[in-house]
Amino acid sequence: MTEQIATAPAHDGPAGRGRVRPEGASPTRAALTLGALGVVFGDIGTSPIYTLQTLFSPDDPHPVPLTEANLLGLLSLIFWSATIVVTGLYVGVVLHADNHGEGGIMSLITLVGRRGRDGRRLPPTVVRRLALAGIAGAALFLADSMITPAISVLSAVEGVTVVDPALGDFVVPAVLVIVVALFVVQRFGTAKVGAAFGPVMVLWFLVIGLGGLSRVVAEPGVLRALSPTYAIGFFVEQPGTAFFALAAVVLVITGAEALYADLGHFGRAPITRAWLFLVYPACMLSYYGQGALVIGDLSPDGPITAPFFRVVPGWALVPLVVLATLATVIASQAVITGAFSVVRQAVQLGYLPRLRIVHTSAHTIGQVYVPYVNYGLMVAVVLLVLSFRSSAALAFAYGMAVTCTVLVTIVLTSVVAVHRWGRPRPLVLAGGGFVGLVMLGFLAANLTKLAHGAWVPLVIGLLLFTVMTTWFRGRLLVTKRRHEQEGPLDDVLHDACDPGSPLVRVPGTAVYLNRATKGEPTAPLALRSTVEHLHALHERVLVVSLTTALSPWVVDEEIGTVTVPEGSDGSVVLVTLHFGYRQRTDVPAALARALAAADLDVDLDEASWFLSTIDVSRSPGHHRPGELPRWRRAVFTATSHLTTDAARSFELPKDRTVVMGARIEV
Repeated sequence: MTEQIATAPAHDGPAGRGRVRPEGASPTRAALTLGALGVVFGDIGTSPIYTLQTLFSPDDPHPVPLTEANLLGLLSLIFWSATIVVTGLYVGVVLHADNHGEGGIMSLITLVGRRGRDGRRLPPTVVRRLALAGIAGAALFLADSMITPAISVLSAVEGVTVVDPALGDFVVPAVLVIVVALFVVQRFGTAKVGAAFGPVMVLWFLVIGLGGLSRVVAEPGVLRALSPTYAIGFFVEQPGTAFFALAAVVLVITGAEALYADLGHFGRAPITRAWLFLVYPACMLSYYGQGALVIGDLSPDGPITAPFFRVVPGWALVPLVVLATLATVIASQAVITGAFSVVRQAVQLGYLPRLRIVHTSAHTIGQVYVPYVNYGLMVAVVLLVLSFRSSAALAFAYGMAVTCTVLVTIVLTSVVAVHRWGRPRPLVLAGGGFVGLVMLGFLAANLTKLAHGAWVPLVIGLLLFTVMTTWFRGRLLVTKRRHEQEGPLDDVLHDACDPGSPLVRVPGTAVYLNRATKGEPTAPLALRSTVEHLHALHERVLVVSLTTALSPWVVDEEIGTVTVPEGSDGSVVLVTLHFGYRQRTDVPAALARALAAADLDVDLDEASWFLSTIDVSRSPGHHRPGELPRWRRAVFTATSHLTTDAARSFELPKDRTVVMGARIEV
């Protein structure tokens, strides 16, 4: 296997003040809001299907007794949890922590590493620890991406048991068919399907909102639970029951992180409008409508099953099951797309090997498909469905990943607020501390479900975190060893430009891809091998270094830096190309733009491209200080097998690309 390393992740490139946008007219405010409804809110918008049912589930090891007082207390907890965490934290604060318009936990990692309002940076040790916390959050988000499709589709298809209980045996097979089909079609992209997402979700929110409203009108007393006194009274009168109930109440905010992760696709204003004017009211009406239904049918035999589906009249039940299935598929699609985006950013920042990333749209840069991730998620979702077999059982595992991710977001956003925005530290500590205490309560309650499935996202997140941090450390070691083998670039250039050099200059242009390094540049291994073994060099040589900027996009005007080294006769040119961590690394196109901006006439259509490859193997020796332990060496070398072909990744011409390299042990 080979590990081809030609980029310098998280290199200090240009700031990337602009964004690369698809050609054509900018989307209207209405179009952006509609798009946000179709992509951003699928997860949080389908939570009403299973949240209230989970709270009173007989399968819960700590079930809530069904009384009117308990129900009102839970509805109050649901309302204020959504208000504090989603509206207050995410919409009110986190959406403002954008990295040149982009959101997501990777953006927070880059923001904490930048200069603050006072022009100073945080200490490197602090930045490293915060970055590790961010990577842990990203790993938990990927774990959440496995659970969301399973619980969402299960909860929707389970609605058929309300139509006919005998159909219960067909729920799991039907879910497996839907899930497998969902992942199989990912390779075709979501451009065409995505156009229908918005209208379907608008219909979904109108239906659940109006359905809940009809029940609230019939039982208006349920609106008493809007007062926080009912939530407080629930904790005062039944602290144990209220505490254990938090493990299910947290399901109300699952999907909140999507508001921030998809910030770059739609912008702050459309996401805020969609949440405040449709999603938030519709979800709350659905919860309170279910509560009104249950209050009107209290019985000593326990709660009625599937309150979400029983809110609507009998004639609307089958259409609602169909609509719920569509909505949950959309929710799953949004999470899968988010997972692709997170993995892509992790690759660009150096926390994962260079995976094969397919761009599924010629117009939308952020629309990508990652085969390894897609089928890995599919296998995980299938195993989760077969293991838990019901949404109620899987709900015990769902809240843990979300809770931990939100806690990481609170910490990083608080640092950004003080360091970057200059907000008063006491104010930030008070606000962040309050929301943090709320989330710690959710976390503590979820810890009581460890034996019932809450361990699943923690184990998945830990495994992903280990792989990502191991790859990052291993990549640094490989880079150090490679640096030793390459030697200074000046030595090779001196031989190439010396008139008395025995090197033969052959016609044509050669492009050597190189690593971007701080300090004295090194020679690409392919260039050194060409000089030492062939004793020849092309008449025109371009040494191209690739960097990943700490911003999602780099505008065309800043994408390349062209220099001619001292003592050169102009036949050797050094080029540094800067890519944002969300941009396509189309090296030929970027190089052509950089050369044109520097007024250099170079024919790239006939140029030969040279890649330096590294064959990574595990060292048989014992662990030495500063190196990876033996088990981590095994993880690193195993992960490197996933690396895709560099020529494909950098979009180099296949018929004019030459690969040369060396072996390095870790």
